[in-house]
Parts: sequence; C-alpha cells; structure tokens
Amino acid sequence: MSRAAIRPALAAALALAAALGCAPRAPAGPASPAARPEAEAPSPASAGTVYLRLAETHPADYPTTKGDYEFARLVEERSGGRIRIVVYPGSELGQERAVIEQVQFGGIDLTRVSVSVTASFAPVLNALQMPYLYRDNEHMWKVLKGDIGRELLAQLEGAGFVGLGWFEPGSRNFYNSVRPVRVPEDLRGLRIRVQENEFMMSLASAFGAVPSPMPYGEVYAGLQTGTIDGAENNWPSYYSTSHYEVARYLTLDEHSCVPEIILGSKESLGELSAADQELIRAAAFDAIDYQRAEWAAYEKLAEEKVRAAGTLVVPIKDKGAWQALMAPLYARQSPEVRAVIERVRALR
Repeated sequence: MSRAAIRPALAAALALAAALGCAPRAPAGPASPAARPEAEAPSPASAGTVYLRLAETHPADYPTTKGDYEFARLVEERSGGRIRIVVYPGSELGQERAVIEQVQFGGIDLTRVSVSVTASFAPVLNALQMPYLYRDNEHMWKVLKGDIGRELLAQLEGAGFVGLGWFEPGSRNFYNSVRPVRVPEDLRGLRIRVQENEFMMSLASAFGAVPSPMPYGEVYAGLQTGTIDGAENNWPSYYSTSHYEVARYLTLDEHSCVPEIILGSKESLGELSAADQELIRAAAFDAIDYQRAEWAAYEKLAEEKVRAAGTLVVPIKDKGAWQALMAPLYARQSPEVRAVIERVRALR
C-alpha cells in the first residue's frame, strides 16, 4: 500500500485518538501566536487532508518548538487547511538520531535537528559548524539565507532528505561540574558530552577534553551521576534542561554556532505536488524571523535565571588562545568543506 493511501487511515486514527482524549496538542497560552492547537486531531470529514508529523526534541515552550508551530501555522494557512503539520515536542517520537533515520525512510515526515546530526549524511555541512567561523550573528544569517545556505540544503537530497530551512542556534559554550574553565588547558581530561557526530568529538578533543557522545535526553542523568563531567550547548538549552543545577561552571567561550535545520522526508514530501512542496519550503523560510525573535527573548530569560541560581559564569574576552587550537581541525577538513569555509569567510 502506498503512503498516499495510508493518509486517510492516519486521519481516522487521529480522529479516534481525539475521541479518546489522547491526541497530541500544541501548547496553549499567550507565550506565542503559534501556540495554537496545530496538532489537534481531525474530524472524519477532514480525512482527505494531508497530515505531516514533525518530530522535535525540545519541549513545547522552547524557541525552536515555537518556530515549528509557526511553520505549521503558515503551511496550514497558505494551503487553506489542505496540509496540516502535527508537531510532537519533547522527543515524543524519539531522540534525534533515531528520528532522523526514520525521516530518511519516510517513517516520520519532518523534524527539526542540529546540523551536527545531518552532517553524518552530507559531510559538506560540517562547514557550517566550524568553530569561530562567523564574525557575528548577522554574518551567519547572511550565509544561511543566501546562496550558500540554499546550496547546502540541496546537498541533503542525495541522502533521502529535503532541506527546508534554518533556525537560530545560539552560541555554544562549555559547562561542567568539576571546576571553572578560564583557559583551554582547564578542559584537559574533562569528559565532555558532545553530539553523536565525529566532527564534534574532534572539536572537543582539540580543546583537550575527552569527548563523550551521548543522546541529548541522557545528559542530565549523566552529569548527575558523574558519567560525564560536562557538556557544551547554548544558554536556552543549558537552562531549559536544568543542566545548570548539576553543572554550575559555565564558560562563555562561544566556540561555535551550529545551525538548526528543518528537515523533510524526500519520500513523504515527494507525494505532494511541486506547488505544495514549494509552499512548504517558503513557509519554513518565512518562519525564520519569528523563531529568531523567540530565541532572543528566551536566551535573555535563560541567562537571567541561570545567573540568579548562582552559576559561576566565566566570560572569555580574548578568544585568541581558543581559536589557535582549532587550526589543526580546519586543516583536516576535506577540500569540499574548505571551499565552503572560504566562501563563508569571504561573504560581506
């Protein structure tokens, strides 16, 4: 049976779930204009509607999830309700690595993941997560919204994906439960959780840390039990996961900005008309500015809450010593990745 033929059955199943009171729903409340029941199950009468599932790691009130809801809202509005995206926050459909594999084969239709995960399928995307690559946030967004970003999204099609758009990632910083880190040497020997990606393991090693790849949802327990000493992430993630409760030393080294990506299943989206596929692409890009605004507000809140909780925050004003350690990592990149890096650096 084709996936297209399964759509009406899925709609009926969602309708049954609604009747039983267990259908997934988007968050309610004033936090965001997109916080409306995007995931509300359909009635049997609407069984002809196309329903696409979007998997999200973060909780419903997180800025990337709010961006997901805005994306879903735009798609529904512009399609006249013919296409509805059901957002599943909080890893309801699984952790990032498992989800992206399902998206690749059409088991899940859409997801929001870090570029670090997708680089395993399209290595040229490693260029976007190189440490200390961007001059500032606006430089990064000029890259992502321009020709370079669109070309890199297209690289994913060969692996069974459709790259739809980008979300704000924030700057990533090291944090740990052992000691303040003021210079790179202070990281030496610390077991630092990194994303399940060879590149991120190499980055942690370059700083002298011991890379410990681990699913995102297991990091709190790992810090609490001492399986790992620390991790690296942005302000919102450090706060929303409560990692600051068990790893109170935060170093603002801002070693990388790893873009978030909205990823579609080539198999699932291939069932739609070319016009509807373009509608979805445009909606993903048009959700960017909304998500960036939500990110900025949440990042400010996260910093205020973390500092108020007594976290020792170490600012790094001169990053020269940190940047110097990255030279071997840059030198090891493939010619294809280095070519993208040069284009990024040259963009003004």
